[in-house]
Amino acid sequence: MVAKDIAFLTGASGFVGSAVARKLLDEGFAVRALVRKSSNRANLAGIDLDVVEGDIRDAALIQKAMAGVRQVFHVAADYRLWAPDPQEIIKTNTDGTRAIMRAALASGVERIAYTSSVATLRLSDDGTPSDETMPLSAENAIGAYKKSKVLAERLVERMVAEEGLPAVIVNPSTPIGPRDVRPTPTGRIVVEAAAGRMPAYVETGLNLVHVDDVADGHVAALKKGRTGERYILGGQDMTLGQMLAEIATLAGRRPPTIKLPRSLIYPIAYGAETAARITGREPFATVDGLRMAKYKMFFSSAKAERELGYRARPAREALAEAFQWFRSEGYFK
Repeated sequence: MVAKDIAFLTGASGFVGSAVARKLLDEGFAVRALVRKSSNRANLAGIDLDVVEGDIRDAALIQKAMAGVRQVFHVAADYRLWAPDPQEIIKTNTDGTRAIMRAALASGVERIAYTSSVATLRLSDDGTPSDETMPLSAENAIGAYKKSKVLAERLVERMVAEEGLPAVIVNPSTPIGPRDVRPTPTGRIVVEAAAGRMPAYVETGLNLVHVDDVADGHVAALKKGRTGERYILGGQDMTLGQMLAEIATLAGRRPPTIKLPRSLIYPIAYGAETAARITGREPFATVDGLRMAKYKMFFSSAKAERELGYRARPAREALAEAFQWFRSEGYFK
């Protein structure tokens, strides 16, 4: 019996990470997954992983866990648009990435797929899709999450250029679909809209992609991607109004028709963040989220399609699967 390649995976209990874990198992890899002790492991039920408990910043633990590993997928990230201490997000995403990449170099792994984000790319003022040729500077990044992902991506790029790190970078857009346990900020939009709690919206846009297509793109990048290159793993551009109309159709509701100027939402966002500091619960509306909503966050996956053979299903299908999963799991009636 031929031994399977061992892929080391961070973030396996998360939304994107659990999809990558399933894809790797389907591809015949053995998966060694680094999971925090406190993580919700609902997404790991029924899948055959070698689980290692620990933190992505624990260099000694990571080094030990990478023994015998040939491929690394660093998917884990603190994906929050708000935190009581924004520096927590920056430290986790930058220090964790540094620790994983250092351990990978020391272990002599053959290939790394690093999960960045389209948050590291500049947005166009006229709403045309951005691509990989439009890097964002940390100084111009809105909020701690975007800044952390820019800093972490630049760190990986420097290690590729200066130390021979065998990494390829993938930049998922806005994943949706089943197993969004937490849920993510976009998943919360699906839940709130399906429950009829979003009667109005602001004019903005998102690029929506099925989480399983993102997972497929990770493996394609590992196999076919050029070292040091970044690849957008996106899907379909939609305005928020179009997205909410699709969700309303799925839920049998009337779509919202009231379009509000962002200026009217800022007091609500400030109030929500103040309440969050008291309750400890992440606010639905955030000031940074509103600042980002000034732009249509549209992206092109043409490079990944051309070089990796990447394909994404229509956003309508991804929204339908997300809706059905949230409903079946009791997130709304």
